[in-house]
Parts: sequence; C-alpha cells; structure tokens
Amino acid sequence: MKVTNYLLGYKNLRIVQDSEMFSFSLDSVLLPNFVTLNKKISKILDIGCGNGVIPLILSTKTDAKIIGVEIQKNVFDLAKESIRINNKEDQITIINQDINDYYNTCETDTFDVITSNPPFFKYKETSNINKTDFKTIARHEVKLNLEQLFIIAKKLLKNNGVISIVNRPDRFVEIIELMRKNNIEPKRIRFVYPKKNKDANIMLIEGAKNGKPGLKILPPLYTHLENGEYTLDIKKYFE
Repeated sequence: MKVTNYLLGYKNLRIVQDSEMFSFSLDSVLLPNFVTLNKKISKILDIGCGNGVIPLILSTKTDAKIIGVEIQKNVFDLAKESIRINNKEDQITIINQDINDYYNTCETDTFDVITSNPPFFKYKETSNINKTDFKTIARHEVKLNLEQLFIIAKKLLKNNGVISIVNRPDRFVEIIELMRKNNIEPKRIRFVYPKKNKDANIMLIEGAKNGKPGLKILPPLYTHLENGEYTLDIKKYFE
C-alpha cells in the first residue's frame, strides 16, 4: 500500500513509500549526512536511489544538480513522485535504468560526488534470498556488486571527486582493496554501532579518485541508548 509521510526530521520534505516494498532505513539518512560536500560541487550521482531519500536529503545541503539512477520501475515511480511532491524537479532527476548501462552512456569525469547505499550481501546460488524481486535486488548483489560500483566511480568521477557509500563492516577490507584497484584512495571512514559495547553494524566510507594517501578514522557513532531511544548524535540528523 502506497503512503506519503514526512521524511524523518525533515518537516519540509515528504517521501512516498509502499508498505509492501523495501522502505528506506537509517543507512539512507546517515550517508547524505556523512558525504563531503562543498560549494564547488555541481553534479552528484546517487546509484540505486530507491524512493529518492538520499537525493532529497542532499538537496537540503547543496545546490548541485543531483541524478538518481534506479533499476526497478516500481521503486523508480515512488522516487519520481517523491521528487514531484517536493517540487525538486529542477534540481533532482531520477532515471529508470541499470547503472551498468547508464554509465556506458556517460562521458568520463562527469560527477563531483557519487553516493550509494548498495546491496550489502554477496549473491550465491545458496543465498537465502527474498522471494520478491525488489527485495532481492535491494539486498543482494544480483544487479550490482562492489567491484562494478568502483569501476563505475573510476570512470564517472572527476579527478579528486569522491564516492561515499554505506555498507557492512565485515566488507571493510574488500572495499579498501577494490577502491585502490580502481584508483580511488580511501579518505574517511566512520563505524556505526547500535549501542555502546556492541559490535559495529554499519560502516560509512569515502574515497577520492586519484587522491593522496591518508585515511581519517572519524569518532564512533552510536545510534541507540540502552532504553532503545535514538542518541543525541542521531537526533541531530532529524532536526
């Protein structure tokens, strides 16, 4: 069932979702608040934009043009409607296409920033996948894997442009290796923990195309207090 809600903490933004589909999660709020933005940025690409959460939040932080690419038509339709009801069509463009096809039509060195909340899980024939296609594609590397993501970034990013992604900490080493394999130097990382004294369950990482070596480890981010409420650090994102 399709519903329209105010985007968490953003009283001037509304988001269209479908309760039977894959609703956006905290990951999609953390990423646009992590990525490095500055006034020189003119063009941003969000890969696998879902129903448009990341482009919408980014639009509150920059005047840059934002392109979101979403492979699934039903999810794309939600994103288009979200952009329309927020009157963001002049800044945000949503494209219904496989990113592996889209990037072949783009010129090199096109974007200043790339963001992505990609599928977290490797796909194997033995994978315990969801029966519904949209959840399988959202969660498993059926249509896009990490290596493809960084190959795309290598081509489309301008020199010193950045790619910021959210993923699972257990893929940290793999991500570092794939970044460097594609001339993307890891520059910033932040581990996110569900509570204190718990293992990290989210990782935010950013790399710069042809960037100089030097990785900055940001302070840990805790999402919940012992009573289950969001921490003050998380509540700041919703103000």
